[in-house]
Amino acid sequence: MKDLPTSKAMFVDEVDIVTIGGAGGNGCVSFRREKFVPHGGPDGGNGGRGGSVYLVADDSYNTLQHLAGKHHWKAQRGGHGLGKNCHGKGGLDVHVRVPPGTMVYDAERNILLKDLAAQDDTICVAPGGAGGRGNTEFKSATNQAPRQCEPGQPGQTRMLHLELRLIADAGLIGKPNAGKSTLISRLSAARPKIAAYPFTTLHPCLGIVELSHYRRFVMADIPGLIEGAHRGAGLGDEFLRHVERTRVLVHVVDVCPLEGDPVEDYRVIRKELKLYSASLAAKREIVVANKMDITGGDEALKRFQKATGVKAIGISAVTGKGLEKLTEAIWKVLHEDDRD
Repeated sequence: MKDLPTSKAMFVDEVDIVTIGGAGGNGCVSFRREKFVPHGGPDGGNGGRGGSVYLVADDSYNTLQHLAGKHHWKAQRGGHGLGKNCHGKGGLDVHVRVPPGTMVYDAERNILLKDLAAQDDTICVAPGGAGGRGNTEFKSATNQAPRQCEPGQPGQTRMLHLELRLIADAGLIGKPNAGKSTLISRLSAARPKIAAYPFTTLHPCLGIVELSHYRRFVMADIPGLIEGAHRGAGLGDEFLRHVERTRVLVHVVDVCPLEGDPVEDYRVIRKELKLYSASLAAKREIVVANKMDITGGDEALKRFQKATGVKAIGISAVTGKGLEKLTEAIWKVLHEDDRD
């Protein structure tokens, strides 16, 4: 089993940066001066165009951490025009690499510029300025020796808000301590922190689940949700957006909790999904009854299904019971559209 490339640094899924296109080079005022050429005329070159700033989706990254320490990205300015009709060199572009799934917003106008959803998706966020014209461009029948040129134009400056929404096939959701971290650690090579207290998972975790016959899908472990999450309670709605890109929700319920009611836990999470986004709540869902290895698990599962009217797959993330059935069920849902 393989894990997706990860960074040892802190997971960062939001960052603000400033992008500045390079200024264009200035045009030149120059006249041809050669022996035996009494009327050389103007030969001032144009300035080069400034470089632009691009954002490019690159799956070598799965966090925006590398942008957290550098907030200003500026492209090179264009070269100035010279005599003998030598035009200035264009400025070098800057390509800022971001993970696929990055939403690019204009921070000042609060509008979405582009969703860089796939590898190599690109957007020019700060075009470079045009180069100024040299005096050669101003020559005319009535102005044989122009002494005017243009300065280069400034590049565009744009403040951006970048928001990463993880791209995964299946997203694990549920209350804190439902067993999501243990489950993804059993199904993939991902190694999230696991402990017996709420909010063990402080950031989303991705893992690749491999099945027989060379089949695989990407699973995301989303930090536990509590009542009021859509308003920012607990770890907040900042993590709900990561579930929006998943194709299927895997709702993990602890059917044998030390405290609380699994039926109420399930209903609370479903309510939070609906309050956050109707489209999110409408996603296909597989309900998983975890911790079936505990005494009374079978009876607890029956009570849960009767109370909710939802069919659940009983598993034990600790012992591995039911995991093959679960992964096959996820695979089947993911590929139902392919068969239609």
